[in-house]
Amino acid sequence: MTLTIGTGPFGPQSAGSFNFTREGPTHALYWEPSDRRVRVVFNGESVADSRSVMLLHETGHLPVYYFPLADVRSDLLEATDHSTHCPFKGDARYWSVRVGDRVATDAVWKYEEPIDGCPPIAGHVAFYWDRMDHWYEEDEEVFVHPRDPYHRVDVVPSSRHVRICVDGELIAESDRPMMLFETGLPPRYYLPLDDVRDEVLVPSDSHTRCPYKGIASYWSVKTSEGVHEDLGWYYPGPIEEAGRIRGLVAFYNEHVDITCDGEELERPVTRFSKR
Repeated sequence: MTLTIGTGPFGPQSAGSFNFTREGPTHALYWEPSDRRVRVVFNGESVADSRSVMLLHETGHLPVYYFPLADVRSDLLEATDHSTHCPFKGDARYWSVRVGDRVATDAVWKYEEPIDGCPPIAGHVAFYWDRMDHWYEEDEEVFVHPRDPYHRVDVVPSSRHVRICVDGELIAESDRPMMLFETGLPPRYYLPLDDVRDEVLVPSDSHTRCPYKGIASYWSVKTSEGVHEDLGWYYPGPIEEAGRIRGLVAFYNEHVDITCDGEELERPVTRFSKR
């Protein structure tokens, strides 16, 4: 989301407009310091622990934390023969992380001689997020990717009249939604369970993680046409900033028909349109 993803100002589908003509390369790199202490844990050991991390924003990519070499446990790194080339940053070399009997292969990379025009990323290393066990910003665990400082999640109470239909059947209706506005995504309507028809909800074992809201659980929806898997979700224990949506149910705008204050909304096209 935000600066360089999707509808962000420097993303591939920028939703806004500038008062100037954007010229030159369409691929943006933005390098900035973060004030957060960031820790990376693998097999019970802190592999990196820094109060001086840098955040790299790049068109089409999620932000990435880069750590000063001095804040990384070099004794836990093993150099490999793997390398990659990026036309915007240069050639990267790789290390594996070994802690005890576990190894994360080619989990760390570094650009030792970045190409001209690249931000000053030499002297820093980055980790593949999903190859490490835990990530912490200060003392709170963060999931999926770094929290982008330009990404907002606002939850506000509303008195809009919301109707949600699936296969032409009314499954939920409410005058008391919590509306969640999240950068780069359509508004989400979180409804009390009492405003959803009990007989349409089917429990699901699915879970997803969001760095801005926490761990989500899912409901499938049953209509006369069949069962739609994982069409709705809720956060039983959201992080504090999103606490207002605790236990409320939202449905994918991309796959249900929503009427808000009498106006039928178009189904948005997002990364959740294909499921």
